[in-house]
Amino acid sequence: MDHVVYVDAKARELKKLLTGEKTMIVRGAAGRKLPHGRVQSRDRLFFIENSGEGLVRASAVVSDVFNSEKLSEEQSADLLRSSQLKLNLTPEQIKRWAGKRYLVLIEVNDIQPIKPFVIDRSDYGSMDDWLIVENIDNVRK
Repeated sequence: MDHVVYVDAKARELKKLLTGEKTMIVRGAAGRKLPHGRVQSRDRLFFIENSGEGLVRASAVVSDVFNSEKLSEEQSADLLRSSQLKLNLTPEQIKRWAGKRYLVLIEVNDIQPIKPFVIDRSDYGSMDDWLIVENIDNVRK
């Protein structure tokens, strides 16, 4: 399964992934929303920075996924702290994700820059930062 993932441009997430400073990404919410339960080992991720540019610039393969059960604020913060070496989150990102009731930690490998391309988002909501596209060729413009 292929996924398009928006990463934080201000936090330089894509650069950190490409240089190996970061090997894990996080998503979280008050409820079980995407990608909770929908990402599996060996899925492919395609990264776009949330800068408005709209270009897929890198890909990676999922090596491990952790979908949390309902967490307390403290448990959520503890989980992020214990994974910080792989997540490499900025203080602003920690503030954003700590306290979420459900967290998904996605470890990636085989991170590579790719020839940039645009995707067709017309079948997806405007606020989604995680798109399950099944096959990247289905959304490549």
